[in-house]
Amino acid sequence: MEVYFLGTGTSQGIPVIGSDNAVCLSSDSKDKRLRVSVWIHDEEQSIVIDCGPDFRQQMLASKCSKIDGILFTHEHSDHTAGLDDIRPFNSKQGKISIFGHARVLENLKKRFEYIFETENRYPGAPSVQTIEVVNNNSFCIGKMNIIPINAWHGTLQVFGYRIHDFAYLTDVKTINTKEVEKLKGIKVLVINALREEPHHSHFSLQDAIDFVTLVQPDQAYLTHISHMLGFHKEVQKKLPPNVFLAYDNLEINI
Repeated sequence: MEVYFLGTGTSQGIPVIGSDNAVCLSSDSKDKRLRVSVWIHDEEQSIVIDCGPDFRQQMLASKCSKIDGILFTHEHSDHTAGLDDIRPFNSKQGKISIFGHARVLENLKKRFEYIFETENRYPGAPSVQTIEVVNNNSFCIGKMNIIPINAWHGTLQVFGYRIHDFAYLTDVKTINTKEVEKLKGIKVLVINALREEPHHSHFSLQDAIDFVTLVQPDQAYLTHISHMLGFHKEVQKKLPPNVFLAYDNLEINI
């Protein structure tokens, strides 16, 4: 199974528009981050977690040519705003299955009403099949078994997902012990790390490192990174040996 980091930035991306912050001005490609998303695929299945405003650019860069499903973590715009750009996949494949909490699916129906219209439907509109994700109910996309992980983004419920030996959680601030148990035995964990200073709805760098210590994966990759975390090269030097800063277009094999 291959994991491709489509984007590793926070809601504004890096560089932030109009910013004169040194990280935003960096010439290092690893300091340039699109909005957070990941593509997971093997010889048969191809899924994406979250579909933000950089989705088109990310699909072109990754050369992804098929999507069997999109898993949504939550409804915030940096995770959902690219839904319209699934149209080329519709042209090749027909309807695309999208998975999310019932609340998230309802939010998408309001924001992208034309996608879900059943009467007088515009012929070029994207076409989706909605599938509700329910905590403690695993599901499959082809041969990929997916376990939802319930967590909290401040006061907002979010889903992370475990797929075999891999788990992806972003925009997490708190997670209870029962949900952590679902992560036992994973080889690779991806978890958010916004900045060094504490934040009300995101893991800080230390929060993320502490969570890695709790879960004990073989390797961990940090994502949903803001420019306030610092330069990629400098931050990586501070991390434990099995913890890495993810970066856009990074590919790993599990």
